[in-house]
Amino acid sequence: MIKSTAHELTDQDLLAQMKADDEAAFHLLYERYWEQVYNSAYKRLNDADYAKDITQDIFLQLWSRRKDLDIAYVPGYLYTSVRNNVFKWMEKEQRFTTIPDLLACLEQQSDQADVELLRKEFMLKYETLVNSLPAAQQTIFKLRFHEDLSTKEIAEKLDISRKTVQNQLGKSVTQLRDALDMLYIVALLHLGN
Repeated sequence: MIKSTAHELTDQDLLAQMKADDEAAFHLLYERYWEQVYNSAYKRLNDADYAKDITQDIFLQLWSRRKDLDIAYVPGYLYTSVRNNVFKWMEKEQRFTTIPDLLACLEQQSDQADVELLRKEFMLKYETLVNSLPAAQQTIFKLRFHEDLSTKEIAEKLDISRKTVQNQLGKSVTQLRDALDMLYIVALLHLGN
């Protein structure tokens, strides 16, 4: 239980109290830093929804791992957490934003006779992979990456939670990642010739 006033407690006091399962200490730490975490994520992503998601995930991890974490400097820990979460998000997004770029590149080189054949083969394999996903994942994947809807828009359209959309996207991305990367590499190698 918190025995001092909130402004008298150091970050280390709050962390120690959190390790003893003090939710009030966690809420004080959250109130002290949530805006800084959100602003840092937003500045890197320029997307309010993803910045909120990252902020929420960081604080959920802080609470769920409270007994195992040894944090010397809370602002540094949070800064590193934001950076790592943003990198993960960017890596996930980058894998799929390159496919339209690849297709555009293939179309620009339409004077080569075999480019059209390569494009058709690539699209056939890509569609086969996407269609191999379970129905719910397939629908969510297509709405996100074919129709470019945000996770919030997909959740509203399908009347499901945003977390469910994110979980299904995560599963489908994991399932497709290796196969899509290989298709992408093969196409790039071909374009380089």
